[in-house]
Amino acid sequence: MRKFLFLFLTLGIVIGISSPGISLADDPKARDIMQKVEDRDNGDNMTARMEMILIDKKNKRRIRKLRVFSKDKGEDTYKLMFFIHPSDIKDTGFLNYDYDDPDNDDEQWLYLPALKKTKRIATNDKSGSFMGSDLNYSDMTKRDLEDFDFSFYQTKETVVNGWKCWLILANPKTKAVIDETGYQKSLLFVRQDNDVIIRSVMWEERGDYKKFMEVKQLDLIDGIWVASEIHVTRKKGNIPVHKTELKFSDVKFNQELTYDLFTLRRLEKGL
Repeated sequence: MRKFLFLFLTLGIVIGISSPGISLADDPKARDIMQKVEDRDNGDNMTARMEMILIDKKNKRRIRKLRVFSKDKGEDTYKLMFFIHPSDIKDTGFLNYDYDDPDNDDEQWLYLPALKKTKRIATNDKSGSFMGSDLNYSDMTKRDLEDFDFSFYQTKETVVNGWKCWLILANPKTKAVIDETGYQKSLLFVRQDNDVIIRSVMWEERGDYKKFMEVKQLDLIDGIWVASEIHVTRKKGNIPVHKTELKFSDVKFNQELTYDLFTLRRLEKGL
C-alpha cells in the first residue's frame, strides 16, 4: 500500500507554531517513517459509534451522532457512515471507496434523505467542508505517499505528552494535490514507539487559515491503535473560528460485514 491517512479514525494532531521554512527535497529517512505509518495494521471489518460536536466561536455546540462501518477489499478500503441524530439530518449517509492504486481516483458519495438524492463528490469538491464540520472530504480518505515530498522539521524530534515523536513535513508535489486536499502543506507528529500520527498542523490553500488537530485519547483495541477522541480546531491567524470534536465508542473489529453493506443501494436505504 502507498497511502497514509491524515485524519479519520486512527489519526490526529496540535501545536501553535508559525509557518515553517519548507524544503522541497524528499528525505528518504522521513519517507521511511511515513511508510511505517502507512504499513501499520489499522484493522478490518470495523464498526463504531461516533459523536461529532461542532463548536462555533461563541462556544455554541451542536451534537451529531453517527454509526461507522469499514471493510477492506484486498488493498482497498470501503467506509460507510450514517447520521442517526439529530432528526433533521437523520439517515444522511456517506460512502467512501478508498483505492490503493494511485491511478484510481477514490470515490465518495453523500446521500441526502430530505432530497432523496445521492451526490457524488467530485475531485474539485473534496476540499469542501464535510457536513459543516472542520473536516474536508479529502480528510475522509487516505493520501498517496507518492503525492508528497517528506522531510524533517528543523528540530526533527519533540516530546508530546511524554511520547517521543518525529516531526515530519508533508509537501504536495503538485498544485493538483493542493487543490484536491485544500492544504498547502502539513506538519505531522509521529510517535516513535507505535508509528501513529498524534498531532498535525495543516495550512489551508485559501486565506490565512490553519487546522490544528490533536488526538486526545488513543486506545489499543484488539491490537489496533484507535484515536478514540480527536479535536480539530480551525484558526484564522491565531484566532479560533470553529472547532470539531470527534468521539468514538463501541469500536469493534473483525465483525461480520458483507460487501452488500458498502453499496449505493444500501447508502440510500439507510440502517
